[in-house]
Amino acid sequence: MLTRLNISNIVLIERLNLEFGAGLNVLTGETGAGKSILLDALALALGARGDAGLVRRGTDGAAVTAEFDSVTPAIRQILTDVGVDCDDDVLILRRTLSPDGKGRAWINDCAVSVKTLKAVGDILVEIHGQFANHALLDGATHRGALDDFATRNNPEFTGLVAATKNAYAEYQDAQKRMTELTEMLSRAEIEREFLEHNVAELASLDVHVGEEEELATRRAAMMNAEKDAAILTDAMAAIAPRGNSLDSAVYSVAHILEHIKTTPNPYQEQIDKLYEAAQTISDVAGALTPSDMDTASLEEVEERLFAIRAVARKHRIPADELPEKLSQMSAQLNAIDNSDAELKKLTAQMSQKRAEFDRCAAALHDARAAAADALRTRILAELPDLKLGQADFVAELAPVDASAAGIDGVTFMIKTNPGMPFGALHKTASGGELARFMLALRVVLAGGADARTFIFDEIDTGISGATASAVGNRLNRLAAGAQALVITHSAQVAGYADHHFKISKSVANDITTTSVCEISGEARLNEVARIISGAEITPESLTMARTLIK
Repeated sequence: MLTRLNISNIVLIERLNLEFGAGLNVLTGETGAGKSILLDALALALGARGDAGLVRRGTDGAAVTAEFDSVTPAIRQILTDVGVDCDDDVLILRRTLSPDGKGRAWINDCAVSVKTLKAVGDILVEIHGQFANHALLDGATHRGALDDFATRNNPEFTGLVAATKNAYAEYQDAQKRMTELTEMLSRAEIEREFLEHNVAELASLDVHVGEEEELATRRAAMMNAEKDAAILTDAMAAIAPRGNSLDSAVYSVAHILEHIKTTPNPYQEQIDKLYEAAQTISDVAGALTPSDMDTASLEEVEERLFAIRAVARKHRIPADELPEKLSQMSAQLNAIDNSDAELKKLTAQMSQKRAEFDRCAAALHDARAAAADALRTRILAELPDLKLGQADFVAELAPVDASAAGIDGVTFMIKTNPGMPFGALHKTASGGELARFMLALRVVLAGGADARTFIFDEIDTGISGATASAVGNRLNRLAAGAQALVITHSAQVAGYADHHFKISKSVANDITTTSVCEISGEARLNEVARIISGAEITPESLTMARTLIK
């Protein structure tokens, strides 16, 4: 709901601070007082195109601030997308305009583009009259509007919408899986020979996770053992120079010393040590003999290791991922071999899902058709009192491509005179007729529960008496659960106001200024009487005004 409007230096308005309330807010005033300027200023704050002609002459710029007391989820999403904080339910839209026509926009004191300002403004306010941003003139909104009406009047409708949405999602999922399978099979069929060769190669190699590391460790150990064997050979050669073992030589020395004739042998201790040394050398030589077992399988290990690494490089993956690669390729090959069965299975599933969607969409279509008939009946009942008794309305359902919303396109069509063809809302009715028709449509569709602010201008053009009273009654019904701002020349409409504002124009020192103030009591009575009788307020007009003020 619009709660405050602050205007500075817009054409005839020097400075204006207004507070609006819930329900029906009526603005009246003499012709030329500046009522349209007020709407121009509000439209500027809502993102309308800026015009240098709006800046009051002799000033350095204009500014308009509109404050609202609610933030819908759709608005919150827009603000989140552009990085504007919105922690509470207060929304402040501000627009400035320089004398050269350039301007800036803010939402909650954060600079935004005019495009963002307009996107938010279009959600907050719907203007009927000389402007063209009323939502129902956009055909894209008609299906949603009809569905909202159907939801309020048919307890089963929400379930039909949900069932259709779910059925479409399941059908889309089956269609996606079919597409993926078809594409995979198309690629796989071309690569069948490649797959068969690689599956055979990987299966034959039969690599297990961690095998490469195990083989690399064994290979390193074997290579070290081979190097050690060469060292041992050199050591053995040193122990047995020229083929004679060192231990035999030591034994020989000991034997020679035993032939000494002196008794006891004076070298017996040395002889014993030589025997011990010979035995030690013999033991060492035996321990240093290279083992054939350490190096026997090196060639086999290297062959296996290099084969694994070569295949891993070929597939550009680590060796530990080769078992998974075999599984994947085997699955692809198996899918090709079983493609007919899988395709038949998915085709049957997709056909079943489409049939379920068609059933749900048909039921939703029937419910929409019934809602369209009910909507037409309700709207036609509103039209005679609005001096639109010759008008007709249909919510036309036409087939469209299947979607989560079903198979129906919805277009609101009217004709204002018998014998004329139905046409789009904004192309068929004149300004006053269109405003009154949109009022009837909004009253029926909103059911008094639409949270946005509605603005009506020129809605009383060409009407008076009972018709004007009917317009006022419907404006009052529409505003009951929301807010409506109405610029009117009709006393009957003004009589329904919850809040009445008078627009005046004054001239001082050759400078014209427009002012607006809320009136009540005797001031309001006099204003309604003025609308009835003109400049001179008569006792009769005052009596009638008392009758009209609700």
